[in-house]
Amino acid sequence: MGDAGEKGLDNDAEGVWSPDIEQSFQEALAIYPPCGRRKIILSDEGKMYGRNELIARYIKLRTGKTRTRKQVSSHIQVLARRKTREIQAKLKDQVAKDKALQTMAAMSSAQLVSATVLQEKLGLSEPHYPPSTTSTEFFQFWTGDASQSRDTLDVKPILQAPYPIPVPAPAAVPGYHAPPGRAPRLPSATSWQGSHIGTETLRLVEFTAFVERQAEQDACKQLHRFVHIDPTPASDSPLETVDVRQIYDKFPERGGGLRDLYDQGPSHAFFLVKFWADLSFPLLEEEPGGTGGAFYGVSSRYEGPRALTLSCTSKVCSFGKQVVEKLETAEPPHWEDGRFVFQLQRSPLCEYLINFIRKLQTLPEKPMMDSVLENFTILQVLRDQETQELLLCVAFVFEVSASEHGAQHHIYRLGRE
Repeated sequence: MGDAGEKGLDNDAEGVWSPDIEQSFQEALAIYPPCGRRKIILSDEGKMYGRNELIARYIKLRTGKTRTRKQVSSHIQVLARRKTREIQAKLKDQVAKDKALQTMAAMSSAQLVSATVLQEKLGLSEPHYPPSTTSTEFFQFWTGDASQSRDTLDVKPILQAPYPIPVPAPAAVPGYHAPPGRAPRLPSATSWQGSHIGTETLRLVEFTAFVERQAEQDACKQLHRFVHIDPTPASDSPLETVDVRQIYDKFPERGGGLRDLYDQGPSHAFFLVKFWADLSFPLLEEEPGGTGGAFYGVSSRYEGPRALTLSCTSKVCSFGKQVVEKLETAEPPHWEDGRFVFQLQRSPLCEYLINFIRKLQTLPEKPMMDSVLENFTILQVLRDQETQELLLCVAFVFEVSASEHGAQHHIYRLGRE
């Protein structure tokens, strides 16, 4: 297309791209990485969307204004051409310019307007095309490490509601005998039935992520639970099974990632928890830094038949890439009611997670929060510290609770055919 035609397209696209729409567009670019021709399933609607359709949908939710898939596509093409011209203008060396042009020619418009993807493809030390000045502080924070590549990630939402997932159960674990048509259960000789996160070696009893703050009027402390797994399960039914391959892209695959861990086994030690987090805890703007001395922490409790030194590794992941890792050792076990009890009490949340929670709370609508949480996961691995035997591996995925009853969760067993 000639310069005149391109200018006309620029003008046409900019004519419908007001500042609020542009801001929402930039936010959506940060949420939804380029995904090629793949479709993304929104489980709450049961529909399949392409990336441009998701961006248009996000703009509608954010601004109330309608932009079509074609308008989004046109705008991406305009920005891609603009970015190409700016990079050409910045590169003085002809060899470097030719190499950059060759690389960009093989990239889609969607990849060109993604600063992260473009930076990685061209091997730039810093983005040549700065993010839009209309980008919100939250999404500048959320994009995180600029070295993360998002062009190959599948960002489909998973497990929208706590209902049975039609995925075949894995083969029975040796020593476990499940009735035909039922998911494998733990031996009946123990009280650790299939509705729990646990094996014959270790069981998760309780898990809580919380914020605690001193009340102004009295000496009492206010405790708010973001997520919570209660010691008493809602039912004693065997856990539904989710194919672990459905969530490989949510976590690092190699170097201690989910795929490597599952390949090493034991397979019956892998679980998935879908949390609907309660973010109704109010932010007080007058507090310096917004925390006002509040304590953000996690407490967990486990049981097992033998004494050991329990280590816990927690990996926080964004777009399938690890951003924070924490290694802890549980308190020495104590004997209680015929079993050993292990505790990790009031473990402080890292600054990254505190900031993430607080930024998430500033978003005005639940759909926007859920869109961000689609790409936020945590992988927790518990081992015998001395033998390095894997005892439990729990993957956590999140949405925001819309229930007046606060935080909710559903537990699944991870398997593979």
